[in-house]
Amino acid sequence: MSAAEPVSLRRFHRTCPLCEAKCGITVEVDRSAGRVLTIKGDPADPFSRGYLCPKAYGLKGLQEDPDRLRRPLRRRGGRFEEVSWEEALGFAAERLRELRDAHGPDAIATYLGNPNAHDLGSAIYMPAFQRALGTRWRFSATSVDQLPKSVASCLLFGTPASFAVPDIDRTSFLLVLGANPLASNGSLMTAPDMPERLRSLRQRGGRLVVVDPRRSETARIADRHLFIRPGSDAFLLFSLVHVLFDEGLVRLGRLAELTQGVDEVRALAREFAPEATAPVTGIEPEAVRSLAREFAGAERAVCYGRIGTCTQEFGTLASWLVDVLNVLTGNLDRPGGAMFPRPATGPAEERPRKAGRVPYGRWRSRVRELPEFAGELPVAALAEEIDSAGEARVRALVTVAGNPVLSTPNGTRLAKALESLEFVLSVDIYLNETSRFADVILPPTSPLERTNYDLFFQALSVRNVAKWTPRVLEPPPDSKAQWEILLELAARVNGTTLEAIDDLVLENLLGATVGEGRSCPDLSPEEARRRLGPVRGPERILDLMLRAGPYGDRFRDEAPGLSLAKLAAEEHGVDLGPLEPRLPAALATASGRIELAPELLVQDVARLRQALDDRTRRESLVLVGRRHLRSNNSWMHNLPALAKGPERCTLLVSPSDAERLGLRDGGRAGVRSRVGAVVASVRVTDEMMPGVVSLPHGHGHDAPGTRLRVAGEKPGVSSNLLTDEARLDALSGNAVLNGIPVEVTAAS
Repeated sequence: MSAAEPVSLRRFHRTCPLCEAKCGITVEVDRSAGRVLTIKGDPADPFSRGYLCPKAYGLKGLQEDPDRLRRPLRRRGGRFEEVSWEEALGFAAERLRELRDAHGPDAIATYLGNPNAHDLGSAIYMPAFQRALGTRWRFSATSVDQLPKSVASCLLFGTPASFAVPDIDRTSFLLVLGANPLASNGSLMTAPDMPERLRSLRQRGGRLVVVDPRRSETARIADRHLFIRPGSDAFLLFSLVHVLFDEGLVRLGRLAELTQGVDEVRALAREFAPEATAPVTGIEPEAVRSLAREFAGAERAVCYGRIGTCTQEFGTLASWLVDVLNVLTGNLDRPGGAMFPRPATGPAEERPRKAGRVPYGRWRSRVRELPEFAGELPVAALAEEIDSAGEARVRALVTVAGNPVLSTPNGTRLAKALESLEFVLSVDIYLNETSRFADVILPPTSPLERTNYDLFFQALSVRNVAKWTPRVLEPPPDSKAQWEILLELAARVNGTTLEAIDDLVLENLLGATVGEGRSCPDLSPEEARRRLGPVRGPERILDLMLRAGPYGDRFRDEAPGLSLAKLAAEEHGVDLGPLEPRLPAALATASGRIELAPELLVQDVARLRQALDDRTRRESLVLVGRRHLRSNNSWMHNLPALAKGPERCTLLVSPSDAERLGLRDGGRAGVRSRVGAVVASVRVTDEMMPGVVSLPHGHGHDAPGTRLRVAGEKPGVSSNLLTDEARLDALSGNAVLNGIPVEVTAAS
């Protein structure tokens, strides 16, 4: 700090919490005024090196947003009024307890939104909160996003979180399907500064190939872009696998002794020759064969599929085949291929883990019998579980940092279903399209008013790193962090205390990490508890995880290695090195090997084979979504720094389709699906594949009863008024958000 700067001016180095890239930022604040002055990229951050996308500037707008809720709200007489925390928590817990006692725990459903993954407290305490409610009717944004990838990864490698991420900094051939990392900043791939990373790939002589029904921002800079019919990625991937076997290009290398099921995959791929799949994908057979040869012949190659490959009819098969392609070419678990990160809070020992039962189908939804996976049901079933008759119907909903009316299929039906519930509780910072139905809204502190650590995303990172995020501004005296809200509710519903639940979480983790046969064998739980100190909350749990993790100090302050205090002293973060091979230690399958042909996936191939012959399924016009760099979720549209600029909620249409349908650039079009209809502004562009139109996700801020003034100035339309809750990936239950059949007509 210079002599001219006021004493109250402080600079904090932390991580941006608004997307998966996790860029390092420097936040300058006036502590005396409680005001953010500037937000800049942190050039000393070893991971992002000063890069910053526009979303980070939204943090200042979020902190200052007059629409952000700062006090609990309770509905009385059809209107919301501010009440005390004691009244709000007491009333909410009482209603939840009454409904659970009268109708059983499954009368209550929960929905968790995407921001929970960006909050350390929620990541640690959410399981305890859900166990306290006792319900199996758990839903989240996972099943409109990554569920197929989780299912496929679990079946191949052993756990739902066994994601192999692209080693993008060392690859020489990157094949991207259903992803647009220049707009998303990477997804299930934590990699800040994607523009520079992709430039570096090209500068070292590498190649970038993008397969997408739209010439996206990433496709524009690619060496090659292939248009593909939405929803047909599994057909293309199977054709690539077919060519590998047909032309003798399979090279497992060291993976041969770690993999079972290769012959089964060879037999399954036999029917998916490029000539057979071309009518479905729209990609010429020779282009497919050329792509397979280039991928197999590259020195280091990796295939990366993301939300476009997940949110489709064959999402789990497509996600599986991405990994199959990497395995068959020897590009799994090697530098430049797809690798398994080793986060600082992960297991300390690199040894094969005991296999457990695959967490799939242990219970099913009531109406359609959709399968549970990892403790959750597909959110496409939420509305029907509420509005279908029966004593076992859902009667209450708890949403935490989520807006399912805009984020999940057939928002119109879900909104009507929410109106019929006996009780709705929202833990949220906004009065939005979903929380307007709540009886109580409990607003947590803002991201800048709480500490943080990226528990989930460092397990998806393209480089092993660790960084502690300090609190920038002191929270108001009468406010609560989200973890405090969750534990207080759990305690009141069950007649216990926040402290007792916090202690139980700690004891469970101590039992898994401390004592004989654990990562800290020479330490007793009592001594570990003493060294962690008396301060409660997520910091204490994180300190334990870091100390007992692979880079930890094993509770020896004088020893090298990480603890929370040591990490906090490294204000720009710690670089723990590039990804390294981790097989077979990273596997937790029953066989102890990569299970390349799991029974569930093999059985689902029959559905794909049938679709190959079903010419009637190829609708004339289909809808896909898209991402924008200035947006991530629906709540970001209320931040002036991110909402400014031209209208982004437009319908993209190819020139040939526009001419055929009588549409003009800048005009209006009606878009209708089986479940709904919207009217949107038209942008005619050759970036769209003929037969495909595109609307972005998260808009539609024109619902009555919300308090989103900036978003309301450019409300746009909700694409999820068109997506159909009846269209699912049959294996996982994930919603189909891409490839929705629609009718488009000119509108006044």
